[in-house]
Amino acid sequence: MPLTHPAPTDTWTYIDGEWVAGNPGILGPRSHAFWLGSSVFDGGRHFEGVSPDLDLHCQRVNRSAMALNMKPTMRAEQIVELAQDGIKKFPKGAELYIKPMYWPEAGHRGEVAPDPDTTRFCLCIYIAPMPEPAGSSITLSPFRRPTMETMPVNAKAGCLYPNNARALIEARSRGFDNCLVTDMLGNIAELGTANVFMVKDGVIYTPVANGTFLNGITRQRVIKLAEKAKMKVVEGVLSHRDFCEADEIFSAGNYGKVQPVTRIEDREMQPGPTFRTMRELYWEYAHS
Repeated sequence: MPLTHPAPTDTWTYIDGEWVAGNPGILGPRSHAFWLGSSVFDGGRHFEGVSPDLDLHCQRVNRSAMALNMKPTMRAEQIVELAQDGIKKFPKGAELYIKPMYWPEAGHRGEVAPDPDTTRFCLCIYIAPMPEPAGSSITLSPFRRPTMETMPVNAKAGCLYPNNARALIEARSRGFDNCLVTDMLGNIAELGTANVFMVKDGVIYTPVANGTFLNGITRQRVIKLAEKAKMKVVEGVLSHRDFCEADEIFSAGNYGKVQPVTRIEDREMQPGPTFRTMRELYWEYAHS
């Protein structure tokens, strides 16, 4: 039975071979993903008539499914085609979030391990306005990213996000919008909701992808665009102090693309020239 929110016109979901308006109920209390957290997803964006790197997001959701012992039931190209079909259901100019998902319905022989033969798929597309680049405040979180030995950090898995959520909740309780999250060694890994970059003396720095966080698709795109523009990018080991002493800080993530940080701890900052250049380069790429 469909749930009561959000408004049906805001969301379309492809499930079991058909498009359904609104937020359909698709899990039961014995569904493996419901009680054991075995879901994966990805997130593409559609705005201003373009869907940059949608193919890469659809490829990654299949890799994520395999990382959690599921069998992808859709080729990436099929997911792209479905998304293009679903986009047509919304008003022209709508800013959309495109979310393909997989989950297992049952465990193997009723056990904790998922049964790959019970893998299900859905594609959910909904209205999600692009955030304005107004800037955000960040602090250092006491929570850390897990390692491959402790969690499936090689997948965009739903079970990873409660840790991000508690980091964000703690930061917001202290008056910040977001937070820097470290790896288990105390080195900066990412923000609570996106990958992070800093600029010092004209050089762009970003935490090296060491396997404790997703090497984001938008992150990779920003690096490639910067290097193509002859800007120096260094992927390395970075500390909280490095960010506190940075000339600029900005984030890269699918939801908001390229966004500035305007305060770290008690230090106010301004969106800088490197941020503005990278945002312009990304928009140029998206429309190319």
